Amino acid sequence: MRSKFLSIHITLFVLMALMHSNVFCQAATLKGVVKTGAQPIANATVSMVNDAYNTITDSMGLFLIKDLPAGSFRIVINAIGFEKFEQIVSIKENENKLLQIELSSHINALQDVVISGTMKPVSKSESPVPVEVYSARFFKSNPTPSIFDAMQNINGVRPQINCNVCNTGDIHINGLEGPYTMILIDGMPIVSGLSTVYGLSGIPQSLIERVEVVKGPASTLYGSEAVGGLINVITKKTTNAPLFSTDIFSTSWGEISADISTKFSTGKKAESLLGISYYNFQNKIDNNHDNFTDLTLQNRISIFNKWNFQRKQNRIFSIAERYVYEDRWGGEMNWSKKYRGGDSIYGESIYTSRWELFGTYQLPIKEKMLLQFSYNSHDQNSYYGNTPYFALQNIAFGQLVWDKTLKNNDLLVGASFRYTWYDDNTPATFSSNQNGGNEPSITKLPGIFIQDEISLNDQNKLLVGMRYDYNSIHGNILTPRINYKWSSHNKRNVLRISVGNGYRVANVFTEDHAALTGSRQVVFLEDLNPETSWNGNINFTKKIYTKNATYIGLDWAAFYTYFSNRIIADYESDPNKIIYDNLKGYAVSKGISVNVDIAFIKGLKLLAGATLMDVSYTENKVKTRQLFTEKFTGVWSLGYTFKTTGLSIDYTGNVYSPMRLPLLNNTDPRREYSPWWSIQNIQCTKRFSNKIELYGGIKNLLNWTPNKGNPFIIARTNDPFDKDVQFDSDGQVIATANNPYALSFDPSYVYGPNQGIRGFLGFRYSFN
Repeated sequence: MRSKFLSIHITLFVLMALMHSNVFCQAATLKGVVKTGAQPIANATVSMVNDAYNTITDSMGLFLIKDLPAGSFRIVINAIGFEKFEQIVSIKENENKLLQIELSSHINALQDVVISGTMKPVSKSESPVPVEVYSARFFKSNPTPSIFDAMQNINGVRPQINCNVCNTGDIHINGLEGPYTMILIDGMPIVSGLSTVYGLSGIPQSLIERVEVVKGPASTLYGSEAVGGLINVITKKTTNAPLFSTDIFSTSWGEISADISTKFSTGKKAESLLGISYYNFQNKIDNNHDNFTDLTLQNRISIFNKWNFQRKQNRIFSIAERYVYEDRWGGEMNWSKKYRGGDSIYGESIYTSRWELFGTYQLPIKEKMLLQFSYNSHDQNSYYGNTPYFALQNIAFGQLVWDKTLKNNDLLVGASFRYTWYDDNTPATFSSNQNGGNEPSITKLPGIFIQDEISLNDQNKLLVGMRYDYNSIHGNILTPRINYKWSSHNKRNVLRISVGNGYRVANVFTEDHAALTGSRQVVFLEDLNPETSWNGNINFTKKIYTKNATYIGLDWAAFYTYFSNRIIADYESDPNKIIYDNLKGYAVSKGISVNVDIAFIKGLKLLAGATLMDVSYTENKVKTRQLFTEKFTGVWSLGYTFKTTGLSIDYTGNVYSPMRLPLLNNTDPRREYSPWWSIQNIQCTKRFSNKIELYGGIKNLLNWTPNKGNPFIIARTNDPFDKDVQFDSDGQVIATANNPYALSFDPSYVYGPNQGIRGFLGFRYSFN
């Protein structure tokens, strides 16, 4: 009886096991890997069927969900710092399904792969050189007609307007003026010299993948002009660009901006990106009532075409070209082109025609060697009142780079040659021979450089580099640098220390349009020698992951730059002159900065930063604060997305402390220092699908303009040709009844944009 009972139990157990086994074998298994680029994403949450099935990814980005029934399910993946991923997955009985999932960074989350710091692709967290990366989505939070304007929301970076009439400008990094900032496109130094004040205009934003910013000298790799830092605009590859995209918006001021791009193939081995950017503003506005345009009228078109060619063993070959034409003018409200170059009605009219060609070719050999090349031509036809400025600049550049890894050493060895031909109608190219006339300036700049990135261990890296250049005018130039990086075992804490040398060869007329505009005489006390500098930088970053799935990124930096032979534009010794000379002393730029990056899992995102700095020069033991330089700057970008409605809101802004401004004399009634000022913007975006977006908002919410608190901004707008100005025997202006403050015409008193509050509305469309 007992054995019979036991037999029944065993039989029942076997039957139940078989039934369970049958049920189990009917269930499916879902495996997957979650990554961004080549980097796995750990601790990402993976859920299905209203969280009935959920897990998290391991350190390799892998996840596993077992016992799934057959059917179609929505898989949802969330990771701190990345956009939410959703996809419908169909699963069959007994299927072992494998997914490979790519996550995109949040709008304010910095991308991981950078090239600007070391001239080679490297993980941002592994780079010994601190690099800030801003995606295209970041710039969409505050749409602008050009990348130049978009820089206003990056901490420590400020677009500076240099002329109240023509509105040309440059980029300041940590208080250093535009000529100290190198602008690159896809790693090529094609924006320099004559194009300094136009280089970030006319780049189709629809083709921009990201913008990399390096603060501090990079002359060891990139040569002259990379003293204060560099901005590298990286365009999209054909593999990640949409088949067609367009972005069009207009403002209540009458501005029209349009970007259109497409990609296409010719055969199986060639793919191309074509982008067209157009900006038009033809509305004369004078809200400050000085009879001068508040914003220059512009008509600009840019065409960009990039080709990628497929080669054996995935070797690189890409080539791109860009053409920019711009017609801009500003001046008296009744000016027209028939007055161009005359002295009856004042206007500043600039015709710019520019084309560029650049590319990269990997040699068909075993070693990784890249040939990089570029050629650009910049033609400017302009009048500043009745002062003509005709200039032509041609620059050819070639560079051969060898990338070699030897155990713990990552070597980069390169040789470059840069040829610059420049001609204009200023004293810069006057011939010194007895016959006089004009003599174009030709500069030949061969150079060699070497860089070694040494992996001491998993936590410590050392980067050393040296560059030698021979300038055909100024002779030998040597620029070394050293960088050290430490990271914690979990890579959440990173310390970087750098010391480097920089140099710059100046061309006043190509870099500073204040030398051309207004009535001031340009004076050179002597031939200008190249500037040299030493920079030290300490950077610490920390990543924090909270229990409620919030990501906090902190970035602290301290910088110190010491200049010798600093070229100073003296506006103050003589109100009728701009005096250029090498400083007989030294100049210093020092400060601290902090960036905070917070991404909440529910759609709230914040990026904020602040910089405190002191930029000055000392001569004869007298310290003078640099003009047009704030001591404090702050920026922020706050965004929230309502995931159920596809609606997002972005609030962006900046704030600046007072700057010292150039007064003409002691009786000039304008403020010596600017007030605290801020530009703030708000935008709403409605996403109707993955293809269509409608956006709009308000720019300059506070309606701030520089004229507030000032009797005027441009001096002597009633007499821009100084016809009624009287001078004494020393050339100094005499106070008269119609000129009580003893002023002459001068538009150089400018520190911010003249555009007040305005609405905007835009439309984006794309498809793959």
